[in-house]
Amino acid sequence: MNRVALPKSIAQRFRGIHHSPCKQLCNNNRCEGQVQSAGPVGSLLKSRSVIRFRGPDTLKFLQGLLTNDVRNFGEAVGDRTENLPTPNVPATSVPPIYAALLTPQGRFLYDLFLYKPPTCHTKLDHTGTGPDSKPHEPFHMFADVDASVLDELLQTLNKYRLRSKVEIDDVSSDFSCWQRYGAGLSEKSSQVEEPEAASVGWAAGVDRTAMSSSQGSDQGWQWFKDPRLVCLGFRGIFPSNITPPLIEVDKETDEQNFLLWRIEKGVAEGSTEIPKGEAVPLEYNLAGLNAISFDKGCYVGQELIARTHHRGVIRKRIVPLRFLDNDGKELVNKVIPGSEVMNTASGKKAGTVTTALGCRGLGLLRVEEALKGSSALSIQGQEDVKVVASRPDWWPSEWLQDQGQHAAFA
Repeated sequence: MNRVALPKSIAQRFRGIHHSPCKQLCNNNRCEGQVQSAGPVGSLLKSRSVIRFRGPDTLKFLQGLLTNDVRNFGEAVGDRTENLPTPNVPATSVPPIYAALLTPQGRFLYDLFLYKPPTCHTKLDHTGTGPDSKPHEPFHMFADVDASVLDELLQTLNKYRLRSKVEIDDVSSDFSCWQRYGAGLSEKSSQVEEPEAASVGWAAGVDRTAMSSSQGSDQGWQWFKDPRLVCLGFRGIFPSNITPPLIEVDKETDEQNFLLWRIEKGVAEGSTEIPKGEAVPLEYNLAGLNAISFDKGCYVGQELIARTHHRGVIRKRIVPLRFLDNDGKELVNKVIPGSEVMNTASGKKAGTVTTALGCRGLGLLRVEEALKGSSALSIQGQEDVKVVASRPDWWPSEWLQDQGQHAAFA
């Protein structure tokens, strides 16, 4: 899909972010995400691929594999209605679920965002006057997954499938994953769907262009609040031959902007940022990101997760990082993933940089070390590169109390 040029006012805010995300702001001794002031923007997430599960055993299959409870996808969420309550939103709608697939030893393998498209009786037909009707519509769900491990993920899922009546297909050529985020998005709405989306796409009386854009070759594609955190914005999968509704032509921007947005929120995503086969899910805050159900029953790797959770102390966590020089100015492209973070005051290793982008990064740090001496953190072998860790606003207070600490990060 071709990218369009940002207008000057927006382009100035984003200049440098596509290749050197912090270059402009570092000149001002700051390193904030340009999307903070650019307003809502949208990104096609090329790092994610879309797969489809189809068949009567889909929910049973996924329930025994994944860290989250998917049974809500099989429950009725409302009565059928002849008249849909809003122009765009189905009468019944199930929010997406974030979940992970683990090794039998409880280590992270893959993350998945699961979506259940609206069924025919909750959608209008092509005339816009009544429910669509496909009496033999098979049960199916979609998931957006890390594109870099797509083939391996499909092999793993098929290994577990055995005789389950479920088909698992790569539909990335037909569907794409998008994120809408940045300043100006409503964070207080109790609705799952973005309120603005109610003005386009469902009824015959609304704008036909918007309807075509939101529906593509089928009805009912929607934006949903990101199931992890409200501050991450809205996420959805859409037919690959359309631009989703509410993506303004002057505010579609590169996916690296969303990576920077996530880094500032302290959220890792995918099997590269969350090391496959190594990461302990609770250290990567997956419980706080609504990826883990602790009362759903058995799933692959559950024993370690349950034991660690009930023990109650997570000594290392993913946190946002900034990289500075000795004068407090932010350094761009001086740190690579895998760099070790040292506490120069104690001489102890504080953790490891897991993701780096410009002058920002994510690090898996010992919470106690970071709390005690974040002003003394530096990159091993690069003592002139100082590291400042910060506590994301969304962290629950008990995560600090578990460490016997009540102070905040620097």
